Amino acid sequence: MLLSVENVTKTFGRNKAVDNVSFALEKSAMIGIIGRSGAGKSTFLRMVNRLTDAITGAIKFDGRDILHLKAAEKRAWQSDCAMIFQQFNLVPRMDVVSNVLHGTLNRRSTFATMFNLYPQGDIHRAIDILDRLGIAEQAPKRAEALSGGQQQRVAIARALMQDPKIILADEPIASLDPMNAQVVMQALRRIHEEDGRMVIANLHTLDTARRYCDRVIGMRGGRIVFDGTPDQLTTGVARDIYGADASFSEAATSTSIEALETPAERAVHQAEATV
Repeated sequence: MLLSVENVTKTFGRNKAVDNVSFALEKSAMIGIIGRSGAGKSTFLRMVNRLTDAITGAIKFDGRDILHLKAAEKRAWQSDCAMIFQQFNLVPRMDVVSNVLHGTLNRRSTFATMFNLYPQGDIHRAIDILDRLGIAEQAPKRAEALSGGQQQRVAIARALMQDPKIILADEPIASLDPMNAQVVMQALRRIHEEDGRMVIANLHTLDTARRYCDRVIGMRGGRIVFDGTPDQLTTGVARDIYGADASFSEAATSTSIEALETPAERAVHQAEATV
């Protein structure tokens, strides 16, 4: 079993943020975790990355319980388990390639870190990764000069610099417009398919989960209430995950460009397509 999550629980005071969560993955896959705000999605990813600790349970990757790792072993795991955040977490006034090179910090000496010294090979690799993500020309620019979608691709490039076994993405497209959201999700999907890396992404839109993920896990109140394939994620199932009534509309959560068009705009685009 590549990843095994066994009865994991995390509490904050009397509140169970993650409540007895269990699932397993036999092989690398792209997993989407969906649910309303407060469902426990982010807390779960932070436990996998060891940014916060579980109260009970086990999370085993390739047979090793990562919740028991300490000191150097814990840091090594965090290098193997890259994290991508909604707000990018870049250094705004630093150039793009240096932000990407920060993905190597866990394996560099304190001296090299203090004086911002990087091997030439790492610099070339960082630029190659940026090129793979279609933003190599942005390498010398400050991160703050880039669009949100470009900044998120820089964050993905930084994660790839770690050469991780697993990538965790916490709401990676929540702050992006539909076009940039598609670009970022396509990049994560290619990374899974071409590199064979496991990707687990917290998502807030059903169409995104269906389009890009091999498996979808729905969380509500800290518990898993759905675990299945994208085609099993029906509107009825979604209502249960989000605790919604019959008025629930998927269009309100859609990231597709078409869903945001007015009927008049859609008619124009359909007419243009037939010309």
